[in-house]
Amino acid sequence: MNNLNGFRRSACLLILLLGFMSYLSAQSQKVIDTDFSKGQLLNIQNIKYGDLVKFHGHSCDGLLEGMQALQLGLKVLYPDGVVDRTNTRVVSNSSPCLTDAAIYLTGSRYQYGTFYVDNKIPGMFIIQRIDNGKTVVVRRNDNVKPTIIDIMGKKAIAKELSYNQLRKLKQLEDDYANKLRKTNPQLNFTVQELADFTWESPLNPSFIKTDIINKDVK
Repeated sequence: MNNLNGFRRSACLLILLLGFMSYLSAQSQKVIDTDFSKGQLLNIQNIKYGDLVKFHGHSCDGLLEGMQALQLGLKVLYPDGVVDRTNTRVVSNSSPCLTDAAIYLTGSRYQYGTFYVDNKIPGMFIIQRIDNGKTVVVRRNDNVKPTIIDIMGKKAIAKELSYNQLRKLKQLEDDYANKLRKTNPQLNFTVQELADFTWESPLNPSFIKTDIINKDVK
């Protein structure tokens, strides 16, 4: 009986460890890019959340939300787990955190017609794989983010919060970010395929992204 109980404890510990590892992987994304300014699609890299923080300027709940939500959507478009940053375009909500996460993780750019912002989209992101047109929308699930954060956030934008209130808001956002780190992203965000989506970038695509034009040369 003691051996059986020990086996059960070990099995439970292993399950918890595997679950924890899967949550950690939600803060790391494998991507592929070209290997030089006129190169081929050969350069595989691993983007960590810390890399995104350096690009954005600070860690915050919105940045972590963006990375986790994008990863779930990108997994549908790239089931092998390697995101082609020369083959992806994104529509994002206007949040600075979400837009930076979208640009960094997917390689999409406004000036090349692969990124634009639209607060009317039915979610946080619409992500499209260019070669086959497969498109998904990613939404945050209801009752995941504490409503007090958005309430205080709007007041902060209107410059209606004192210094101490801003510090309180930061603590609330940090607590929410810790919650995101400890829970499975699939419980917090939902990915849905869009069967009929038309890309409508407002930019006239007159600029050419020259570092990918030779990507398929063998």
